[in-house]
Amino acid sequence: MPIDQERLHRALNPRTLAVVGDKGPQYQWLTNQKDFTGELYSVQLDENEIPGIEEKGIANYKSLKDIPGDIDLVICAVPRQVTPYVVADAIEKGVGGISMFTSGFAETKEPQGIELQEKLVQMCTDAGMPLVGPNCMGVYNRHLAVKFGGGLEHGDGGDISVISQSGTHGIGMTNGAQGAGVKVRRTISIGNSIILNESDYLEYLMNDPETPAIAMYLEGTKDGRRFFNTLREATKKKPVIVWKGGRSTAGARAVNSHTGSLASSQAIWDAMLKQTGAIAVASIEEAVDAIAGLVHAKQPTGRNIALIAMTGGQSVAITDQFESYGFNVPELSDASYARFAEFFTIIGGSYRNPFDAASTIRSEAENLQKILEILADEPIIDGGVALEFRSRGFEKPGDLEEILDLLDDYRNKTNQPVILLMPTHGVMTGDTEEAAQVKDRVVERGFAVYPSFERGAQALGRIVDYHTARAEA
Repeated sequence: MPIDQERLHRALNPRTLAVVGDKGPQYQWLTNQKDFTGELYSVQLDENEIPGIEEKGIANYKSLKDIPGDIDLVICAVPRQVTPYVVADAIEKGVGGISMFTSGFAETKEPQGIELQEKLVQMCTDAGMPLVGPNCMGVYNRHLAVKFGGGLEHGDGGDISVISQSGTHGIGMTNGAQGAGVKVRRTISIGNSIILNESDYLEYLMNDPETPAIAMYLEGTKDGRRFFNTLREATKKKPVIVWKGGRSTAGARAVNSHTGSLASSQAIWDAMLKQTGAIAVASIEEAVDAIAGLVHAKQPTGRNIALIAMTGGQSVAITDQFESYGFNVPELSDASYARFAEFFTIIGGSYRNPFDAASTIRSEAENLQKILEILADEPIIDGGVALEFRSRGFEKPGDLEEILDLLDDYRNKTNQPVILLMPTHGVMTGDTEEAAQVKDRVVERGFAVYPSFERGAQALGRIVDYHTARAEA
């Protein structure tokens, strides 16, 4: 029986939620739902566990079937041999769907695990039951505060949704994106994907009006042709970032042990991602960097970029990195140079692009404003501005805000990206605590921030590639 899409929608957007098998003293899954906006229930038979559950003010029942009313999502955290009984009760109850944290199935290669997985597949297929997992962290919904970790945010809005075959990487991409000032609308940790697979989730999210972009961590596919076609359609509607795990031979073996996925040739994956127009990344850092650039950077129209560094050596380094990722660092017009000559400090500095600008900008905003005004009028610049950003030297409380206001004005006026580069090593970094505070404030203002020139160039290059390919399609 095909999966009931209405039930899948209920499971991913639950108003009622039941946790089966949670145990103290932490009661991980019930504690994760402390901000849940709907009705929360527990199912636990162990008399030793029930008092701790009730102390949390959560009603406990001995069976799913005893809970009054409809249940949209069941979180299953029982030993693997108990899972068929939970699934049977969920089917009889008519729940929306099941998120199965329990592992130990076919990925173990053990006869008992394989047999149990086959039984679950048969039960859910016959009943049309959406099952997320098993061997997964399950469902995060920002709006409803359905969570699988304590650090996940609850609130309105959403810039991107995440699909991950790994629970760890799903958490990592979600937390990393949040740290970059990105609101993650949903995360779905899909594990072994024995009923719903990566194409089902991608299809759901590409049609989800509350998901502007998608990021994925995948170790393999259940149906390569279907995934290719679905991904190609998805990228026509919204950007899709794909991190493929198991790129090496040993990594492919690890993939098979982790989620039971069959890894295919990396060359095939590379070709597929290029043909579909997805944004390919190779690590969690690259994934988060691309997410930050995609969400925070204005859509670039070209590759001619202005680079502002704070020392001569850094102006060389930043140029090398951006040119290596396909950007041009062009000479400006004579009219622009004439305007720069009126105020720019050339003793220990240069305004030729890349800019060696520390002596001119210092901690003051006035000269930065002049630089940005000239760049905004410069027709050859169409790829935006990348600025090496100081994390120290702001003498007055309003200095940082004034500079950020200027950068915000530039990107709004030109509709070009502005990214900030805060290298973790060098004379401009300041102390760790001060740098962290400055970075946090920059992120709060909606700027993409990168800890090295290379990572900033690489991330922005990927965003340019995506938008260029879409414009040419």
